[in-house]
Amino acid sequence: MDEWMESGTSLYYLSATEKTWSESRQDCREKGADLVIINTKEEQEFLTSLKANVWIGLTDSVTEGNWNWVDGKPLTTEYWMAGEPNNVKEEDCVEILGPPKNDEKNWNDRSCDYKRKYVCEK
Repeated sequence: MDEWMESGTSLYYLSATEKTWSESRQDCREKGADLVIINTKEEQEFLTSLKANVWIGLTDSVTEGNWNWVDGKPLTTEYWMAGEPNNVKEEDCVEILGPPKNDEKNWNDRSCDYKRKYVCEK
């Protein structure tokens, strides 16, 4: 599924390939978009419905423990799994975990060098 999908007021692109968080962001930017920013419960539900492990546009790579979206805005609404974020092994980027972890609280911090599929938004 390597095409743009519409939901709400945004278009989303689910990658077919896996890349690091930085490579994913670069690919999104080359497509005139950026890694997805989750602004609403409906958007979180839509991304969960993709049933995939994907990078989202959230990181604390600038200041540890200070989570910001790729547009620079701070994190306000959170969907962390229990016990997350836990910063095991320098985990500065955020993924949504699909099946079997397919409920609303499905964010996990992960090393940015890990390769995942990703979702772009424009």
